[in-house]
Amino acid sequence: MDSTRIYRMSVAGVYPHYIQKAEKKGRTKAEVDAIICWLTGYDQQALQQHIDHKTDFESFFAQAPQLNPNVSKIKGVICGHRVEKIEDRLMQKIRYLDKLVDELAKGKAMEKILRP
Repeated sequence: MDSTRIYRMSVAGVYPHYIQKAEKKGRTKAEVDAIICWLTGYDQQALQQHIDHKTDFESFFAQAPQLNPNVSKIKGVICGHRVEKIEDRLMQKIRYLDKLVDELAKGKAMEKILRP
C-alpha cells in the first residue's frame, strides 16, 4: 500500500477495527483509548473530536500534543517490519499504534503495553 494513502486515511476509519480486534480478545474500547492517549498525549475529549472530525493520520499525529517519551521502548514486528527500524517517522508512529493494539489483543497486560 502506498504510504501517502495510509497518511490520508481517517483515524475514524481505522478506529473501529482497533476496537473490534481488542474486543474479540476480551479487551475493551477504554483500553484501546488509553493506548492511543498514552502514545499521542491526547486526552479522551480530544481523541473523540479527531474521530468525529475524521482527521487523517498525518494531521492526527502532527497535531498530537506530545508523543510519549517512552515510545522508543516499543519494539517488535508489525506488518512484516520492525517498528524500531522504520525510517519514515509518520509511518513509524502509525505502526507503533498498530503494535500497541496488537499487544493488547494478544493479552499483554496494560502496565506492560504502556511502557514505564
